[in-house]
Amino acid sequence: MRAMVFERAGQALRLRECDAPKLGRGQVLVSVCACGVCRTDLHVVDGELPDPKLPLILGHEIVGRVLAVGAGVERFAPGERVGIPWLGWTCGDCAFCRSGRENLCKRARFTGYQIDGGYAEQAVADARYCFPIPDAYADIEAAPLLCAGLIGYRTLRMAGDARRIGFYGFGAAAHIAAQVARHEGREIFSFTRPGDAVAQDFVRRITGGWAGGSDEPSPEPLDAALIFAPVGALVPTALRALAPGGVVVCGGIHMSEIPAFPYEWLWQERMIRSVANLTRRDAIEFLALAPAVPIRVETHRYRLDQANEALADLREGRLSGAAVLIPDVPGGRLEQ
Repeated sequence: MRAMVFERAGQALRLRECDAPKLGRGQVLVSVCACGVCRTDLHVVDGELPDPKLPLILGHEIVGRVLAVGAGVERFAPGERVGIPWLGWTCGDCAFCRSGRENLCKRARFTGYQIDGGYAEQAVADARYCFPIPDAYADIEAAPLLCAGLIGYRTLRMAGDARRIGFYGFGAAAHIAAQVARHEGREIFSFTRPGDAVAQDFVRRITGGWAGGSDEPSPEPLDAALIFAPVGALVPTALRALAPGGVVVCGGIHMSEIPAFPYEWLWQERMIRSVANLTRRDAIEFLALAPAVPIRVETHRYRLDQANEALADLREGRLSGAAVLIPDVPGGRLEQ
């Protein structure tokens, strides 16, 4: 099969001919139809997440058709369409797993990080961590739901019953979570890079709410601020926009250092919390909710061999919505 292979931090991915993955017990083998490009992939490529499996096939927003199932798999059959997310395996035995917090399992393994992912024509995955895809979504639309959607959903749930919500950083995750928030009748305020008129127009089209730069004060005190940009300086900024009792939720897996700030900004029972990974319950709830909203996913299509271009566009903020690789579109030159 063809795959875009990551070999070393700071080095571009290479299009290679690889052995097809071997199917094991409890696994499904899928033909990859689409794979989203996530900011977490950037953190791996840039060396900001430690100790990835090398060489590695990135990608954890995978939509594919089942080619074969391993021994013991009863949930799926060849020909079915499935989604494969970031959380790829947990131990099932620790206190976190037994209490429904498998996202915190210390032995967890992650797709496109410790397990080869979907920047390829085929992938294998633990069937327990695969999910049916709603018929309402084409492959390219469904792929971003599997991380941007799931993490956005979990981040929004961390806000509790907050009515006035601020979104800091309006990329793939925020543009999905904001649609859920609007569906639930919440008031939305969105903060983009200062002076980014294109991003602010995109925000208004998606949310119908207020949009401005992250250097601007919030028009109203916020009950919750959801931070999707990996910028630590946004944490004290968001704290200052909170009403008493409000919460800042950091939705990313990596963030630059948070600068010091006076205790006064945190006082009056304001909180800061993070989101770590996802659970299978998140996936079941969100994939049922998405077509009911209905969530519309803005996507940009790339060939498999254009993965480096997609990552660069994401890094430089040239995307509104989500980048998605389509492996069955031919192109590129293989390296041996």
